[in-house]
Amino acid sequence: MEITAQQIAAYINGQVEGDEQALVSKFAKIEEGVDGAISFLSNSLYEHYIYDTKSSVVIVSNDFTPQKPVNATLIRVANPYEAISKLLQLYESMKPKHVGIDSLAYISPTAKIGADVYIAPFAYVGDNAVIADGVQLYPHVTVGENVKIGKNTILYSNAVVYHDCKIGENCILHAGTVIGADGFGFAPTANGYEKIPQIGIVTIEDNVEIGANACVDRSTMGTTILHKGVKIDNMVQIAHNVEVGENTVISAQTGVAGSAKIGQWCMLGGQVGVAGHIVIGDKVNVGAQSGIPGGRLVKQGNCTVMGYPAVEHSNFARSSAALKNLPELVKEVSELKKEIEQLKICKNN
Repeated sequence: MEITAQQIAAYINGQVEGDEQALVSKFAKIEEGVDGAISFLSNSLYEHYIYDTKSSVVIVSNDFTPQKPVNATLIRVANPYEAISKLLQLYESMKPKHVGIDSLAYISPTAKIGADVYIAPFAYVGDNAVIADGVQLYPHVTVGENVKIGKNTILYSNAVVYHDCKIGENCILHAGTVIGADGFGFAPTANGYEKIPQIGIVTIEDNVEIGANACVDRSTMGTTILHKGVKIDNMVQIAHNVEVGENTVISAQTGVAGSAKIGQWCMLGGQVGVAGHIVIGDKVNVGAQSGIPGGRLVKQGNCTVMGYPAVEHSNFARSSAALKNLPELVKEVSELKKEIEQLKICKNN
């Protein structure tokens, strides 16, 4: 399907600069642009590509000032990244949606299945599960007994939702995601470690997306909960009884230990480690590879922490700079100690 620059601008509330009738039928990165494609520029590091791109249309910010002539038609908007995201969502919504239940799927006679669902070959739906309207279950998905899955949620291949867990509406669970496996609970005894039964559940609210091979463990009692709008990257571990606040984002290979509480609108970078029973307030950013050890409370309010143990980012930057000079400082201190000892000898004589 082809659409004009003028039509695109109207949809994203932009202003065309160039050929309003320029036709677009595909998306492309600005450095890989081709005729008929639309690209965007939001990072100044990529500005040099705009002067040579073959894309027919490029979305730019209102304050973009070209340093050389640009062949492409420009659409100026307040936020190019947000605008291209809106267009991609429109494109995705136009794709045909899978509907129907394959004969090779297993569905318990006691399960409740809504309208317009898609259940692929070899998917499994257990006893008393509730699958709401518009849900899509791809091949080899497992939905345990008493699980509830809300409207228009998608579970990709090999995702597993253990018994009794609850998934909200408009969620996406990518391939290999495991929801509701036992939390890591063992009591040390004279004969080894005795398993503590994990009798709670996992609750995932609406509009949550969880990446491939991520795990959200069921609680010992009560519920592990991801509040609405949470986005979790691939290979993230959320342990038992953790609570993650609304619209928090957690990047790959991050681990959050049991009973930690993370506030709203937080951002945790890749490979962050959060100890058990930690409380992190709202709007806290944690830099990649940072560690938050036990017994700490991270204040809320637009703060960024980094390092191990995680400290305020400007403090971390100063400490890192000082660390580079540590060998020289050690040498100087050693020399000063020798001089002091010499002075003491001279004084005593």
